[in-house]
Amino acid sequence: MMGYYGDYMGGYGLFGPLLMIIFWGLIIWAVVALINKSGNHNNEHAESGDQALNILKERYAKGEINKEEYEQKKKDLS
Repeated sequence: MMGYYGDYMGGYGLFGPLLMIIFWGLIIWAVVALINKSGNHNNEHAESGDQALNILKERYAKGEINKEEYEQKKKDLS
C-alpha cells in the first residue's frame, strides 16, 4: 500500500538526497567562513601592531623622539 505521497520518496522524489547534500554543504561552508573570518581578525591585529612599530621606528629615525621615548613606546607596544 502506498502512502499519501505515493511512490515519490516523501514528496521530493530524487531531489531529496540532492537537497540534503546542498543543505549540509551550506552549513559546513558557513562554519568554515566564520572560522576563517575570526582567524583573519587576529592577523589584522598583529599587522596593525607591526605598523605601529614601523611608525615608531620612523619617528625615532627622523629625530622626532629620543631614545628613551622610543624604548618606552616600544615596550608599551609589545
